[in-house]
Amino acid sequence: MSVVKSTHVDIITDVEFNQQNGGYKMFEKNKATKIIRKHKISADEVITKDNSSFVTSGVQQIMIGSLCDNYDHALQVLLNIKAAGYDGIELNDFMIHKTAPVVKIMTQLAGMPIGNGGNLDWHKLIEESNLQVISLHSYLNTIEENPKSVADEAKSFGTDYVVITGMYRFDYSDESAVKDLASRLNKAGAALAEYGVHLLYHNHNCELQKVNTKQTAYDIIVEETDEAYVNFELDTYWIADGGADVTDMIEKLGNRMVMWHINDRGCTEKGPYLTPILKENATELGNGNMNLEKYSNLAKSNGVKYVILETHQNWIDNDPIKSLIISSDFFKKNL
Repeated sequence: MSVVKSTHVDIITDVEFNQQNGGYKMFEKNKATKIIRKHKISADEVITKDNSSFVTSGVQQIMIGSLCDNYDHALQVLLNIKAAGYDGIELNDFMIHKTAPVVKIMTQLAGMPIGNGGNLDWHKLIEESNLQVISLHSYLNTIEENPKSVADEAKSFGTDYVVITGMYRFDYSDESAVKDLASRLNKAGAALAEYGVHLLYHNHNCELQKVNTKQTAYDIIVEETDEAYVNFELDTYWIADGGADVTDMIEKLGNRMVMWHINDRGCTEKGPYLTPILKENATELGNGNMNLEKYSNLAKSNGVKYVILETHQNWIDNDPIKSLIISSDFFKKNL
């Protein structure tokens, strides 16, 4: 594949930064432009790989939010995803619609800025980039209020999967509340099923809290949901972060693990250090300490259908495109 070489982009100085209207916003725009120009590519240069791999691969939209400040930039990012060998992208409804400022602030503070994607035409972007949409992330209350609307939007992107990404300000240490959540998931999944759409639940680390002497919240969610209506998008990064055994979890889910959010984690900060203890962080696949090769073999043997990259922060050179390109090597070798 031939890629257009990057063009020179001047980095604004501190003085220039302080003179700019918009301050931080202008700085972020400049940074995004620099990264985009470094990876400039045309649609004609994107090689469409064959689909002979065992699974469908993709990138989570949250990974590229900071670069999607306008249509041209977003298209460049999607073309780079395609050129790196990924099949698709996983969309978030709060990133393809206009979003309340509080949501943008919260994701920014979490190190995962969502950019201005809500102002863009994502149907057109998907068509032009020749990527497929693997799933649409949504909210449980949105599904409960209008399952047809959620199902219709998912299908408008060509996917029949909707994913719930956990509950905001929800007490996962309350056994009764978690059991109620499982019941709500069953009802929401049944409602979506009437329109030919499947519901998946995506975990973080909070579900690994014990709710009784034997069970975690995640145990209850898995055991008390009906596999006819609710299955799972397992995020092994958060399973490891919560202190659970990833291998055991993959085995427990079996073929209910329809999708896999893959990430690596390790200590990548350079020394010297003020203390001998480092905080772990996300890193490109193969550069951390998770046994991803083992998990890949086990997930494939269980019939996982989709594997989605979500290196949500700490990108190499602060460049999410470079990060996803490096991680694509793991997909090519193992998936």
